[in-house]
Amino acid sequence: MYLPPQFRSEDRAHALALMRGFPFASLICPDDEGLPYVTHLPLHVQEEGEQLVLLGHVARPNPHWRYLQARPQAVVTFMGPHAYMSASVYPDLARVPTWNYLAVHCTVQASLVEGAEAKDGLLKKLIGDHEPAYAAQWRSLGEDYAHKMLAGIVAFELRVTALQCKLKLNQHRPEAHAAMKAAYAAGNANERELAAWMERLGLHGH
Repeated sequence: MYLPPQFRSEDRAHALALMRGFPFASLICPDDEGLPYVTHLPLHVQEEGEQLVLLGHVARPNPHWRYLQARPQAVVTFMGPHAYMSASVYPDLARVPTWNYLAVHCTVQASLVEGAEAKDGLLKKLIGDHEPAYAAQWRSLGEDYAHKMLAGIVAFELRVTALQCKLKLNQHRPEAHAAMKAAYAAGNANERELAAWMERLGLHGH
């Protein structure tokens, strides 16, 4: 993505916070015609030392897993909070509005996760992210049912080979920060989340 230096974050903690806080990602790779094929799906972020691995799955009828098998390099995007920003936050009139947003892009190398046991372990990690209590229900459904459900999905690991984290919060316009933060803090959930990130990054204005 276009990543001007003032919006680039090299802090891995920022990227991890966005990936875990907004886990519903877009997985993108070329289809057989060479067009980008996109699947929207939740991903579990796993740290293996310095290596980041994203775990997910698609329905077996979804051809995406076949594309990953044929061409394992893909891109994953995570979109964090985003919101309009009015030009009224500036102290003068010769300004334009913009859109602020936080996003993470990962280049990944995909490999399929085979076998019921390995897929079951992967699903338990996703369940642990979103509804840990469901794990007991999943276990109680019985082995036959579980195997039938597991046969209906294709799971994969996506090893992150490159990562970009973009925090577009008007960092280069400190004269707008105080008004912008106040406006976002009084706004909707996305805007309040952006105000919290401004606080986190120390963007208080002057």
